[in-house]
Amino acid sequence: MSAHPGIVLPDHPAGLPIGPGWRDDVPDAPVVFPYDGTIVARAPVGTVELAREAVAVGAGVRRRVAALSSATRRAILLRVERELAEHTDEFVALLVAETGKTRADCAVEFSRTVFTWTAAAEEVAHIHGETVPLDLQASGEGLIGFWTRRPVGLVVGIAGFNGPVLLASHKIAPAIAAGCPVICKPAPATPLATLWLADIVRRAAVAHGAPPEMVQVVTGDAEVGRTLVTAPEVAVVSFTGSAAVGHQIARDAAPRKTLLELGSNAALIVDADADLDAAVDAVLRGGFYFNGQACIAVQRVIVCEPIREEFLGRLTARIGELTVGDPRDPATRIAPLINDASTARVLEWIEQAEQAGAKIVHGGRVVDRSVEPTILLDVPEHARAWCEEIFAPVVAVNSVPDLATALETANRSRYGLHASVFTRSLAGAFRAIEELDVGGVIVNEVPGFRSDVMPYGGVKDSGVGREGPRFAIEELTVTRMAVIRPQ
Repeated sequence: MSAHPGIVLPDHPAGLPIGPGWRDDVPDAPVVFPYDGTIVARAPVGTVELAREAVAVGAGVRRRVAALSSATRRAILLRVERELAEHTDEFVALLVAETGKTRADCAVEFSRTVFTWTAAAEEVAHIHGETVPLDLQASGEGLIGFWTRRPVGLVVGIAGFNGPVLLASHKIAPAIAAGCPVICKPAPATPLATLWLADIVRRAAVAHGAPPEMVQVVTGDAEVGRTLVTAPEVAVVSFTGSAAVGHQIARDAAPRKTLLELGSNAALIVDADADLDAAVDAVLRGGFYFNGQACIAVQRVIVCEPIREEFLGRLTARIGELTVGDPRDPATRIAPLINDASTARVLEWIEQAEQAGAKIVHGGRVVDRSVEPTILLDVPEHARAWCEEIFAPVVAVNSVPDLATALETANRSRYGLHASVFTRSLAGAFRAIEELDVGGVIVNEVPGFRSDVMPYGGVKDSGVGREGPRFAIEELTVTRMAVIRPQ
């Protein structure tokens, strides 16, 4: 079919990249532009049978992929990076169309995507082992020992809808760097950019003498996903998405290894001595990017009592800067959520918070199909808008007496991905770093800050394992010990 206005559909084969070619004998379904409900394109929909086929193919090619030289794996990654960069404008337009995120947010996502492939290529040279002094024990005298890192085997990577090509890249690129075949399952609502990415990767593989089936994509429903994660041939399942789904995947996948990048309700703490303009700017930047659909977006703002009123005054004075509208317009900051069901859920949570005693300072309505940027004040901690992940352009502001109480309040959550603290106190900053029970503490910047080379992941219900190419490669390799008695 013809492309949605403003985008150019990629010229890759029809169907799904399963096995050495593309399977075009599959049904399809529409991909919808969240802003106006129009059809962007029709995308292939995988089945349980195709998932089983992909697993068998991936397992069959495991040793060939593991045997690829470091130079070959690095060359594939760099070739993908170059081709991605050549199609920046087209990818950004496609991401806007299938995710409904603003053009500015999609541009950031794609820039990070290109960088991730470069970073993965650079890490190939750092996969190595060490010698072991076996003669520290009498039994080891005369022996030579060393260990290397070996690819773990077939990887299944399941990505969320909020950053489809970036999240897919954080699954696929480290797998290639580690020497593992990978099957990627994109979210049903946002498969298009991932399918294009897979075509680029497979052509890069062929150009360097590697099997194209080292990367496969299977779309489909939850049953397709369950087929992938329960297959005994799979060594690792890497998932980015909601906590509830991630916990079920961990149960289904056992005893296979799982890497889970799950949800959160990220806290931003404003100390009494903080730069208030910087803190307000962080809430505006960090609470509403990706239309609030980011696991490390600001959700809970915990303000020390002495500066509560001044902070609120500055925040409400600037909330109007967040323009609601068509995500294709470069001036738009807030656009619709991924679907109407998400919008209905968010409105319900806002209403529940208000009924529980919270005050709606700004927003709380739907404007131009979008949830208006919303500020809730004095939200009870049992309200879902505070204690669960709202995944929307909504922030909840509560006040506490001091920094110590703020840290305790932030920690009263089943989640622990990122948190941030705004303070001029070095002691306060280090106290937050020591006491906040999260995977990352960000000082004087948004909790949503993420460098794609840093270790990224959570604690508690926010998941296990770490991403970032270096750290993902470690997760996707195992040590192999060698012990030699010279004859």
